[in-house]
Amino acid sequence: MKTIVIGIMPQDKIRERIYAIARGKYKPKPSEPKIWFTSMKSLSEVLSDDNRALLKVIRETQPESISSLAEMTGRKPGNLSRTLKTMSNYGIVEMKREKNHVRPIAKGTDFCIVTA
Repeated sequence: MKTIVIGIMPQDKIRERIYAIARGKYKPKPSEPKIWFTSMKSLSEVLSDDNRALLKVIRETQPESISSLAEMTGRKPGNLSRTLKTMSNYGIVEMKREKNHVRPIAKGTDFCIVTA
């Protein structure tokens, strides 16, 4: 499992960076973060101790569905689904749709945090 590089930068700087990339004035290096947060506080909410433990359970057990993951972790499916959706929006978890269920896949469990 690869290490996910996460950057922390103020919102206005993130916006400037995105516009520079879109205009072709800046080409990000492969080693640069692809996931950005505006503060350490917002990062800590997404990567809380509970959520990092959840990622570890996903990696180790490879659950077939959100409901089976809910049973394993003792979390309510609705709460778990919201958490996974948030993590999916940041690219930390992939939600793979299969037949009549959604299977969560952890993209990484190790993180490198970079401030810019």
